Order: sequence, then structure tokens, then C-alpha cells
Amino acid sequence: MAAPAADSPRRRQIAGAVWRIAAARGLHAASMREIAAEAGVSLRTVQYHFSGKHQLLVDALRLLHDDNERRARARIRHGPGDPRGLLRAVLEEFLPLDEERRTALRVLAAYYSRSLTDPALAAVFLGPEHPLEDLVAGLLEHARAQGRCAPGVDPRHEADLLVSGVTGLGGDLLHGRRSPEAVLRVLDYHLDRLVPPDGPRDSA
Repeated sequence: MAAPAADSPRRRQIAGAVWRIAAARGLHAASMREIAAEAGVSLRTVQYHFSGKHQLLVDALRLLHDDNERRARARIRHGPGDPRGLLRAVLEEFLPLDEERRTALRVLAAYYSRSLTDPALAAVFLGPEHPLEDLVAGLLEHARAQGRCAPGVDPRHEADLLVSGVTGLGGDLLHGRRSPEAVLRVLDYHLDRLVPPDGPRDSA
């Protein structure tokens, strides 16, 4: 019998059950039996599509990343000619500004919590790469090449700070400690400092 496709509808159905459990109760509640029950399938079906709990968690995370990227691309309307708008839109994707992004952030928080005590999951979830920081640094580099950055901006250092900051602000939004309007004001403050709408231009 052929192995199921990596993104088959059944695998996505089971991955969706993992996400719902993680968002509502945390990954500690996501036993194989609980996942099967949430997905509305038999335990045998889950075991057919995933060789074990670790593979299930890893593959569900990868499918979540794929879904998030597809939705983000559909939402982002800015092009390279508007570096500040594009940078803001990318960073907004990591804020829980609607139900889809709120659920995704809760799932990622559950994975992060589980990774603290699960070295095998941590090796996947917290690898040596920093793709978001690399993306933001690349956008700042592009803005600098267009002469749009403020003088003295270091894209790599600023990217690290922006990503860390937006992650913390997203957590505050989830907990209701800040309003979306307040968070976006903070984000705009820092973006205006780095890529002024009409301010100083650095042609370096």
C-alpha cells in the first residue's frame, strides 16, 4: 500500500485536530487518542498516517507554517516599491489581529512550551536558522539600497529587535494586556524611526 501524501486531506484533518487541542489546552493534552477523537477518526487511522507522536507533532507544525505562509501571501498587498509598507505587513502577520492569526499564535506558543521539555521537538521547532529575522533584515537592506532608511541603521541588529519586539507584543495581545491599536502604534513608531515616510534618507 502506498504511503499517504505529505499534505493529503486526511493528514490535514488530523493536523487540524492537533492545532485545535494545542490552542485550547496545550500540547500536553494532545495524546494520540485525544487527537483521533478530535479529528473524528480512529486511532488506527492516525497511526497509519503518522508513524508516531513526534512525527505527528512535527508534520502538524510544518503544515501550520505552510498554511500561515499561504494566508500571509494572500493578505500582503505591498510590493518592493513600498519597503515600509511591506515591512509593516510582514510584521503584522505575527500579531494576533484576527481569529486565524490568534489561533496560529496560540498553537506556536504551545509548541514553544512543549519544546522546553522535549529536546527532539526543540531540535525542529528551534533550529539554528532564523528565517523571520533574515526576511526582515533583507527588507531593511532593500530599503537602505533605495535610500529609504534612516542614517546608521544596521539591518541585522534592527531585525533581531523588531522580531523580538513584535513577538512580545503579540503575547500581550493574546493576554489582553494591550489593544491592537496600541500595539500598531508601537510598531509604527519603530518603523518610522527606521524607514521614515518623508524623513532623512541614507543613500549608502
